[in-house]
Amino acid sequence: MCRNVVVMEPTLKTSIRVRFAPSPTGYPHLGNIRTALFNWLFARHHNGKFILRIEDTDTARKVEGAVDAILDSLKWLGLGWDEGPCFQSQRLHYYHEIVNTLLKENCAYLCYCPPERLEVMRREQIKRKQPPKYDGHCRYLTRQEKAQLEASDINPVVRFRMPLEGETTFHDLIRGQVTFKNSTLDDFILLKSDGYPTYHLASIVDDHLMAISHVLRADEWLSSTPRHILLYQALNWQPPQFAHLPMMLDPDRAKLSKRHGATTIIDYKEQGYLPQAVINFLALLGWSLDDKTELLSLEELIKYFSLERVSKTAAVFNKRKLEWMNGVYLRQLSPEEFAQQATPFLDRDLPSSIKRPLSSNYVCQVMPLLQERCKTLAEVSQLGEFFFLDEWQYDTSLLLSSGLDAKTAVQAIEVALQRLEAVEVWDAISLEGILRPLTEELNLSAGKFFGLLRVATTGRTAAPPLFQTMAVLGKERCFKRLTTALQRIPTLL
Repeated sequence: MCRNVVVMEPTLKTSIRVRFAPSPTGYPHLGNIRTALFNWLFARHHNGKFILRIEDTDTARKVEGAVDAILDSLKWLGLGWDEGPCFQSQRLHYYHEIVNTLLKENCAYLCYCPPERLEVMRREQIKRKQPPKYDGHCRYLTRQEKAQLEASDINPVVRFRMPLEGETTFHDLIRGQVTFKNSTLDDFILLKSDGYPTYHLASIVDDHLMAISHVLRADEWLSSTPRHILLYQALNWQPPQFAHLPMMLDPDRAKLSKRHGATTIIDYKEQGYLPQAVINFLALLGWSLDDKTELLSLEELIKYFSLERVSKTAAVFNKRKLEWMNGVYLRQLSPEEFAQQATPFLDRDLPSSIKRPLSSNYVCQVMPLLQERCKTLAEVSQLGEFFFLDEWQYDTSLLLSSGLDAKTAVQAIEVALQRLEAVEVWDAISLEGILRPLTEELNLSAGKFFGLLRVATTGRTAAPPLFQTMAVLGKERCFKRLTTALQRIPTLL
């Protein structure tokens, strides 16, 4: 019978080695990447190693393109790895060797139970209001029964022989001492009938062979840790130190859903979030420097990151905070950087009627007017579409939304066109020098007059500053739009 260590205290190792070990059964989402980030920051803070391992042993659920999505997400965020990626599907001989050792030492056994029996067993347990777990049927097979089953065509699984009594206690670096009664744990599967290992076996073997010093993983794996501790003991291996990260919840404190942000990291990239904003935001989901600091550079995160500052309570995802934070980072870009970042989104999202390639010079003139207003790069096309369109439709009634009557609006635009005709240097200063005095001459408030000109030139009641906008649009485009507005106003009578 395998030996059982009751208490596992943490042992400090001199070399920090952590791993991010995603499964390619789906594209990486915020929860996955936060785990990667915390591991990466922990490694960089301690001058350790960050290992990338792809746990691809669940062949039935493997998603095409998921591995590339994992690698691309890490690269986009700047979370480079020091070793890997290594694939568990290429390491099957290690797991088979370990399973054979466990079988020889009577720490594991073959289980021939068909799925139908297991399903009936689970239903009966639930009916009796018992937690569903394997009942140990094959653990107690006689030699004769084993021989009969071995002669059949059943492909058995291999189960770990759990101790039936006692407790397993381990030290979690975030939650402190954690204890589980062994009687609540079942004989879990190590090797599936197809010859592939389960997470429980493969992760322990690889963590040992890769000399992983710390396992930082999601809180959902906390209940699996006693199984892993006992498996380490059976193999006479020293376990790593464990830290289970707090859950991520939506604003209603329910499990994070797609509606509230549980989409893939690639989606956030395509929605126009900057990697540095996503990193900053994710770092604060379960970790904090203090009770007031919200903006931290990557260098600051590396400098200050520690497990002592990781919260035991669940982290609440706040999409508005991410948008605010991304807007801050966008405004910190130089105008040239912002234009460069925004151009791919303009190419992707502006109407196909707009000639490509876009003029880089014109884009550089437009972007500073939008930089202060957008929260994501994907908003740039919607906010600035009117800068690029020659013909477009807008709600003509907006021309009178500031409270002007049609006759006054026509007169105001006609006078504006007359005065603008004489402008030689078409820039914001000259335009303001011509148009602002007209408010008194026309006996109109600045709000009403400029609101009329804004709608006439942009089709919107809210747009970037009027004079800068008209300067970028250019004299020809502004005259054309003001003239079109003159033609549309009479239709409002």
